[in-house]
Amino acid sequence: MKINAGLTGVLAGLGLLGAFGAPLQVSAQETTTLKVVGHAALKMLDPITTTAYITRNHGYFIYDTLFAVDANFEPQPQMVKDWSVSDDGMTYTFTLRDGLAFHDGAPVTAEDAVASVRRWAARDLTGIRMMKAAKEFVTVDDKTFRLVLSEPFGAVIDALAKPSSLVPFIMPKRIAETSPTEQIREYIGSGPFRFVADEFQPGVKAVYVRNEAYVPRDEAPSGLAGGKVAKVDRVEYLSFPDQQTAANALTKGEVDILENIYADTVGQLTGVDGVEVQKLKSSNVPTMRLNWLQPPFDNVKVRQAVLHAISQTDFMDAQIGDPELYTICGAMFGCGTPLATEEGAVQTAVTPDFEGAKALLKDAGYKGEKVVVLHPTDLASLSAVAPMTVQALRQIGMNVEMQSMDWATFLQRRNKKDPVDQGGWSVAYGNWNMLDLTSPLSNLNLDTRGSNGYVGWSEDKTLATLKDEFAAASDPAEKKRLAAAIQKRAYELVFYIPLGTYANVSAHRAGVDPLIDSPVQVYWGIAKH
Repeated sequence: MKINAGLTGVLAGLGLLGAFGAPLQVSAQETTTLKVVGHAALKMLDPITTTAYITRNHGYFIYDTLFAVDANFEPQPQMVKDWSVSDDGMTYTFTLRDGLAFHDGAPVTAEDAVASVRRWAARDLTGIRMMKAAKEFVTVDDKTFRLVLSEPFGAVIDALAKPSSLVPFIMPKRIAETSPTEQIREYIGSGPFRFVADEFQPGVKAVYVRNEAYVPRDEAPSGLAGGKVAKVDRVEYLSFPDQQTAANALTKGEVDILENIYADTVGQLTGVDGVEVQKLKSSNVPTMRLNWLQPPFDNVKVRQAVLHAISQTDFMDAQIGDPELYTICGAMFGCGTPLATEEGAVQTAVTPDFEGAKALLKDAGYKGEKVVVLHPTDLASLSAVAPMTVQALRQIGMNVEMQSMDWATFLQRRNKKDPVDQGGWSVAYGNWNMLDLTSPLSNLNLDTRGSNGYVGWSEDKTLATLKDEFAAASDPAEKKRLAAAIQKRAYELVFYIPLGTYANVSAHRAGVDPLIDSPVQVYWGIAKH
């Protein structure tokens, strides 16, 4: 299979843009329109009240950020012109760059930045931790603001550059003062596209027009950083009922981009005249979560047995099929990212260790307790993982029952803490954009809050302490050391099991530029010829 492998995109589907504002007045003959089919239907527009990737992508088109990660996952200034840190690392001072203006014409001020970060920090785990360490967060003048810490927090810049759900997008102060538990009603940003409110059909179509007043940075685009230059006048983001219908529309030239296609569609579109298939830099990581609250996975040795029984190669062959599209690695913080390490990983071998798994089950005193595996049948990106899990666990002698359901029911069931004979579960899954796994502070699979935390309800004081030390660290080498220690401990207790990493793939018409090299699929820098 030949894949156009330059540049990147995003995780399992991206897609929107814009901010409320009047449509750009351009005649039909002069307008260049890019028609994009997204991975999901856009219905919710507030990027702070939902972690949905489609809403996050909507945010990237209408809003800008103070910092942004580049193609190497390193944070770079975006709306910030310059910044400084005091010698003791406790005071950060930021100055906004010139030319920043919201879509309603108002200048972006330090008050807007502070209010927006506060609203984001009330909902985001990393933001909550940052503000807990803050003594004051105040404006100095119209373009300058300051964060003073009461305790060390070395991840300030990483937090402000957080690339995925939730993203600290900058909004006008009057909008950012909306309660973080309520939906905002006005969608005005300062980004390269504006949202056309009058043409929005929730779940069907969204329209964005170029923000003519946007002043991009001088640097070349790199990841989510650098100059954001809108090269089309209008973007129509469309929702199709299924991927086959969307693929047919692309081959006929009725749409320009399918932002994310499944492995079987890759083969269908490869070699089609007028269509180019592009392997993206962005990637997804399916993950397995075990229920720590209920037997048998309240026993760490039983969890370790499952870890030894899992082969990423088997799971990727079943789910993706094409070795060109997947990578085998045990890095809990993402393959190829700054904190990537194989420390503690035991499940990446081509051949699973069934004998070792059986020995662990024997040591654990496993007596045939039923294991319920939840199987989401209508989510293509996870359709094969449950059957593969059942096969592996039965091979080591576990009593396994697979219960199939649609994705919406799966999400509801996954929240239940009850025993399996009362509607609970033993094994469930997630499918994560790698961006959401790159830091110990934002990776939900490393949640240590037990029954008050993320589904699976993992808990460990040692890991919680290591995460606190990571949050306080500022030296890159020390952060990398602590990340390795966190991963080693997480594998020892089996916080979660990465099932492999696979690249996202997009397809576009030959007359459309490839997507830019970004960990999130964005539509600035793309021209239609």
